[in-house]
Amino acid sequence: METHWTDERAREVLRRLFDAAVASAAPGPAVLRHLPEKPRGRCVVVGAGKASAAMAAALDAAWPDVPLSGVVVTRYGHAVPAGRIAVIEAAHPVPDAMSEIGARRILAAVQGLGPDDLVVALISGGGSALMALPAPPMTLADKQVVNRELLSSGATIAEMNAVRKHLSAIKGGRLAAAARPARVVTLAISDVPGDDPGTIASGPTVADATTLADVRAIIERRAIALPVAALAALEAGVETPKPGELQEDIRIVATPSLALAAAAKVAREAGLAALILGDAIEGESRKVGAAMAGTAHSVRASGLPVRPPAVLLSGGETTVMIGRGAAGRGGPNTEFLLGFAVAAAGEPGIWAIAGDSDGIDGTCDAAGAMVCPDTLSRAHSAGVDAAAALSTHDSFTVFATIGDLVRTGPTLTNVNDIRAILIA
Repeated sequence: METHWTDERAREVLRRLFDAAVASAAPGPAVLRHLPEKPRGRCVVVGAGKASAAMAAALDAAWPDVPLSGVVVTRYGHAVPAGRIAVIEAAHPVPDAMSEIGARRILAAVQGLGPDDLVVALISGGGSALMALPAPPMTLADKQVVNRELLSSGATIAEMNAVRKHLSAIKGGRLAAAARPARVVTLAISDVPGDDPGTIASGPTVADATTLADVRAIIERRAIALPVAALAALEAGVETPKPGELQEDIRIVATPSLALAAAAKVAREAGLAALILGDAIEGESRKVGAAMAGTAHSVRASGLPVRPPAVLLSGGETTVMIGRGAAGRGGPNTEFLLGFAVAAAGEPGIWAIAGDSDGIDGTCDAAGAMVCPDTLSRAHSAGVDAAAALSTHDSFTVFATIGDLVRTGPTLTNVNDIRAILIA
């Protein structure tokens, strides 16, 4: 059992926890564990998301004897060769022209199929932006405005996707409807709270339980300013396919809970008690960070709810509420950590790591960062006011300045954010 935790040791263990969580969601092995029965006819592979290319490569290699074709869309920098399956790269989190081209090619790929044919849909986080086909009369420019409005509104991922589904010609079950009468099997890597397949990439092959009325309520509640064409699309009153209208075979192949379990295993091997707080924690990033700092203080002061040395593990997706003002650089994980650091106020014996499992926190070139007992003092010595940076959403700059960013590069998977707090 560890009895003394140095800064170096704490940092090393936290990084191993994070890496183990990401490795547990490797797309190739996950896909191979959940392959459907081979079809009598053709197999068409389609998909969208940050893990879709790696998933497609595994499927292509596993079925050399099956007549197979298709196309998937992934984020720039996340492509790998996928044999007979074409790979398109597009933008995230705001779609670009390649997002629309990819969506049109995916819809074309599932046309003219018969009942003996199989469509395998490879879906992972990020697919909402990467596979964008605006509902008439919207244009791609309208779709881009909608995405920016959603990202700055503070809406939850489920709320954002409810809006996206009803403003899309491919999401919310519409892709599966277009593939009829072929059998459709969905292999999904979850990056959403609760692993709801209808929320992952806005559920292109999943019947949609949300309604136009729900969308209108979200828009009003979050004060989302939609373009005129988007409002017109909603007024057209075209609903998404509803539960019971699609034949569904949906297999969740990797999840945040499994990633946290892998991190907990490494923690215990390092002599730490491991407490998983949940894999679906949501809320405003800096507020969640401050709350977690309070929990860490309680653990250190009273041994509740777990006795140190211990690690508190959590997942989910927090949000950054930027509003209309100017903002600096940062993502949900670095903002969570800066909120944590400010609230912890340099308390000794507490370290933390948080990062996006896809390797990119928001739009920044880092997965996340680390917080140590001396984070605030080192920032101050470098001329950075951490509290001021938090108020202007400039968290990335703080951690970049003191050299505590966590960089992994694209991991080719995505099971949402991974957070670990070590209390000595």
